[in-house]
Formats: sequence, structure tokens, C-alpha cells
Amino acid sequence: QVQLVESGGGLVQAGGSLRLSCAASGRTFSSYAMGWFRQAPGKEREFVAAISWSGAGTYYADSVKGRFTISRDNAKNTGYLQMNSLKPEDTALYYCAADPTLAAAQIMLNLNPSRGYWGQGTQVTVSS
Repeated sequence: QVQLVESGGGLVQAGGSLRLSCAASGRTFSSYAMGWFRQAPGKEREFVAAISWSGAGTYYADSVKGRFTISRDNAKNTGYLQMNSLKPEDTALYYCAADPTLAAAQIMLNLNPSRGYWGQGTQVTVSS
């Protein structure tokens, strides 16, 4: 069993930066690919980024490519999402998630709340 806890959200002006963290319990987290998703009010949850268990493979949604960077520190059982050049449309509740049965490349299309492990989310609000 893995528990995920996100932190680092907040209110920031457009153009600003935030770094989200995803702290995991359980010794097996380092062997799981993980991802970040977000959900804005009235919209469906959408994929943001994913990273392989080793950190060697990363994948991004087109909307955040070049602005967001996903990373992880397996020694600390923690994943990160560095968000730069934030826009008002990035406002959402951000979730981290992991699934022991999926590779990082599969997360975008296959990881959803009915499977894997999910955190409770951290709110990011970007003002214009």
C-alpha cells in the first residue's frame, strides 16, 4: 500500500513559479512510475506529466511542455512538479498518482481515479 500526500500549492501571480511535492509512504514507491494530474472547476481531470521509476523517462501534456518539469528523489520517496511561467489557465487542484502496473508512457491514457494510488490534491491558483 502506498499513500501519497501533495503539498506546495498556493496563490501566485501569472508568470510566477511554484514547486509541488508528492511525499509517498511505502518502500515500493521508488519502483513505480508516477504522474501529476489536475482538475479545474467544472472540467475533467487531465494529465499533466509523468516520470518513470528511475527518472530517466518524462512525459508532458502539450499545454505545460517547456514550462513544467517533473522529477523525483527516490531516496526521499518524493516526487516534484516545478511549475514556471504560470498562467491563469493552470489554476486547478493538482494530484499526484502512482500505479505499480503502469509504465510512465502509459500513465497519460491509462491512469485514472479507479486504479492506482492518488493523493488528496493541492490547490494552485494563478491570478492574472
